[in-house]
Amino acid sequence: MPFDVHDARYARTAEWLRVVRGLWSERRFTHAGDFYKFENAIVEPKPVRRPPIYAGGESEAAKNLIARDADAYVMHGDAPETLAAKVEDMQARRERLAPGAAPLMFGVAGFVVCRPTVEAAERELARITDVRASAAGFANYQQWLNGTQLERAMSVEEYSVSNRGLRTGLIGTPATIAARVEALERAGVDLLLLQFSPQAEEMERFAEEVISLTRCSDRACAAGA
Repeated sequence: MPFDVHDARYARTAEWLRVVRGLWSERRFTHAGDFYKFENAIVEPKPVRRPPIYAGGESEAAKNLIARDADAYVMHGDAPETLAAKVEDMQARRERLAPGAAPLMFGVAGFVVCRPTVEAAERELARITDVRASAAGFANYQQWLNGTQLERAMSVEEYSVSNRGLRTGLIGTPATIAARVEALERAGVDLLLLQFSPQAEEMERFAEEVISLTRCSDRACAAGA
């Protein structure tokens, strides 16, 4: 398949969503579009309930597509006040582009470094974000950045952490992180896409030391690599 230029990717995505929803809902589905063509296609078994569509992006093309056709907007990591403005913007787009549709859900990436003291958390963060051990990989990362339309510049340290997870601010003591989680909820975030290193051990630490201090256990929390 060709690697589409930026905005064409969202035209392809919009058509792909129409195709997938047709295959999920019709016994035989025929489609002739700019990107996909087939006749009497069959997909069985059908989903009992349509799976939600999660999507992210920061260009105008991406945000308009998501507001119109997706169920959840997944954001790069950022401070609660910045995320609140994005939530407000996407809610307005939803009302304008998909009147009558269910409200969007909102998720955000966040990298967690939980330690008993701030000093210990900062030492672990320095270890994780040291890029000197993978210079070749960092060069490839810089090449990828040149082909994106991200809203904000990326720092060297963020090479080690996907989706700007450091900017969400989930670094410090359990109490500090718990307070930040609640601030994210107040900003309109429904779903935390948490990142840890090492994965299993730090997930256990978060479950034992942070969740008990928040109302996160009553809402959606997810962990990603």
